[in-house]
Amino acid sequence: MDPTRAGASPLLVTVLLFPGVRLLDVTGPIEVFTAADGFGGRYRIRTVSADGREVTTSAGTRIGADLAAAEATDTSDVLVVPGGPGWERLIKDDALLDLVRTLHARSRRTASVCTGAFLLAAAGLLDGRRATTHWRQARDLALRFPAVRVEPDALFVRDGAVMTSAGVSAGIDLSLALVEEHFGGETARSVAKDLVVFMQRPGGQSQFSVRARAPRTRQDALRRALDAVVQDPGGEHTLTAMARRAGLSPRHTARLFHDELGTTPARYVEQVRVEAAQALLESGDDPLPAVARRTGFGSPESLRRAFARHLSTTPGAYRARFRTTGTAGQAPEQRAS
Repeated sequence: MDPTRAGASPLLVTVLLFPGVRLLDVTGPIEVFTAADGFGGRYRIRTVSADGREVTTSAGTRIGADLAAAEATDTSDVLVVPGGPGWERLIKDDALLDLVRTLHARSRRTASVCTGAFLLAAAGLLDGRRATTHWRQARDLALRFPAVRVEPDALFVRDGAVMTSAGVSAGIDLSLALVEEHFGGETARSVAKDLVVFMQRPGGQSQFSVRARAPRTRQDALRRALDAVVQDPGGEHTLTAMARRAGLSPRHTARLFHDELGTTPARYVEQVRVEAAQALLESGDDPLPAVARRTGFGSPESLRRAFARHLSTTPGAYRARFRTTGTAGQAPEQRAS
């Protein structure tokens, strides 16, 4: 299918509503697809509920449905299944799960946002598939549904015709990836700029930065040292320099890294620098020597060795894979699988 051809019909996006749905899980994707219409995209959005009536979200806001799910008999190009804080109750709602199965069968692509993955899993749609959800619920998803291969920190995951995403903002990332797949990178980038969100957040990225993943420390001196590395990855971050900023001895600084973070100063610095290099490779055209210099590695060879250690790939291969949101380079038959 080539939606950009002359006379092509708009792509149909169906968004499922149910009582207790999270408001932003619904409106985030809708905003992305709606904004795309101003930049070369062509989408038709509709919301459905079990009986066609409005629902009250978890925030107390009411949202109207365009029609009852039973009336949505035509094929959707994308089905969006949002989540809600009451997912433990929702996965026991047999009528809702039947509705998810029915709408999925009528859709070319099914995409969940946040804990919407639990609805897909409970409906049996994730069995044998890779999937993700909000990091707080990833362990629950894996324990309750052992047939699902959970990737706990991915922003979004695609496995065949099913896509799952992490929290609210990751639902926007997933939607941008679909816009890129449908109408190209330029349209997706224009939408991202219009909504003032980042385009370059491929699905394979982690939900967290190195600094965010680090255990919380009670040591103010250590926090200052950590933050200095993140703020300027290309700066001087030897153990001596970090100890000087923290106002501690090098030996004491190294001990704090071990006791508080379970790592060494050198490893922490390298992890931050790798992450900074990833961001540059995803979003710019700087040659590898410039990327290595700006992120503190000094030379492309040092950068390559670090990527091999942490990511099991090369900077060039990483750039080729993650320069887009991750779906635009696939052949049409792969996209529809």
